[in-house]
Amino acid sequence: MEEYKYLAIVDWSKDYIRSGQLKPNDRFLSEKELCSIHGVSRQTVRQALKCLENENVIYRVRGSGTFVKSGTAKPAVQNRCVGVISTYFSDYIFPSIVTGIESVLNENGIAMQLAITHNQVSEEAQALRTMIANGVQGLIVEPSKSALPNPNMELYQEIKKNNIPLVYFNAKYPWADFPYAAMNDEAAGQTVTDHLFECGHRRISGIFALDDIQGHKRYCGYMKSCLAHGVRTAENSVLWFATAEKSAIFQYAETKLLELIRGSTAIVCYNDKLAVNLLRFCREHDIAVPEDLSVVGIDDSKYSKICDVPLTTVRHPHQLLGEMAAKMLIEQMNAPAEHQNDCIFVPELVIRDSVKIIRPAERAAEDAEPDGVSA
Repeated sequence: MEEYKYLAIVDWSKDYIRSGQLKPNDRFLSEKELCSIHGVSRQTVRQALKCLENENVIYRVRGSGTFVKSGTAKPAVQNRCVGVISTYFSDYIFPSIVTGIESVLNENGIAMQLAITHNQVSEEAQALRTMIANGVQGLIVEPSKSALPNPNMELYQEIKKNNIPLVYFNAKYPWADFPYAAMNDEAAGQTVTDHLFECGHRRISGIFALDDIQGHKRYCGYMKSCLAHGVRTAENSVLWFATAEKSAIFQYAETKLLELIRGSTAIVCYNDKLAVNLLRFCREHDIAVPEDLSVVGIDDSKYSKICDVPLTTVRHPHQLLGEMAAKMLIEQMNAPAEHQNDCIFVPELVIRDSVKIIRPAERAAEDAEPDGVSA
């Protein structure tokens, strides 16, 4: 694919300069010459030249041409730059994660370029191409819609082929051959569900994101807990949603949600943000939390502490996860290796006020319900 050929031109140009063919301040090859040598379009050559200029390998003089920069076949350490691509940034846990990344990069004299994809694969592709064209020396990426087929697979394969270090955070694509830093999402789902069982609940429902890996893994943890406690019908008590519609489900799925609540004593939410919206929904429908319905979240975000009923949840490592992702990338940049281990954080249960403890008499009544524990 021609859109990736500029990376080969960048590598060739660096080798050509290092070989002694050109000295500092010598005129570099023209666009026409590079097109002829590599058999590519002028647009591809211009992309390569922009990358070389960003890496301080060449410089341009208006009206005179392009020249080799003094001693610049390799970018200076202090000019290193890393691209950080996040699905969101303005709220929730994302500012803390990015702050963690930035603090480690700053300590190591590395600049940061930040791009937000709004969880759109098209915006992810654009961000990757722009950052590579700008000459970043590494990438830290949160995948967009990580549970769905992704058209950017070939782009990531090219990044791997061209030895550009990359670390994912929060999740990674199932097919991706890069390391990642994340919370153990399966353990998170299992931990909050286990807690509900320990508090006497049996009719436990779940609401999970269908388009990202975190949602699938948290669902898996929920199911493991339910099966371990003898509940074999839990998969019938799950409502799935697309992440872009996490607020809209309280309108378009209102009937389904009310049915889910009527058949449950507790609900496991995909994350705290969804749980807070569920608390609001319950208040609007005169459903008391935790008296009528217990609610648990995941991530221990700022919302979990300041909502109407402080949420029981599990703690996401937030800033620490960002710091670790940056450290993993720097390790790759300084000493490239064929394999780097993932960093998976163990979630910690945080107990607050959103879960009711069901007493033995209440539990006996619940176990008599058809949707309760299977024999």
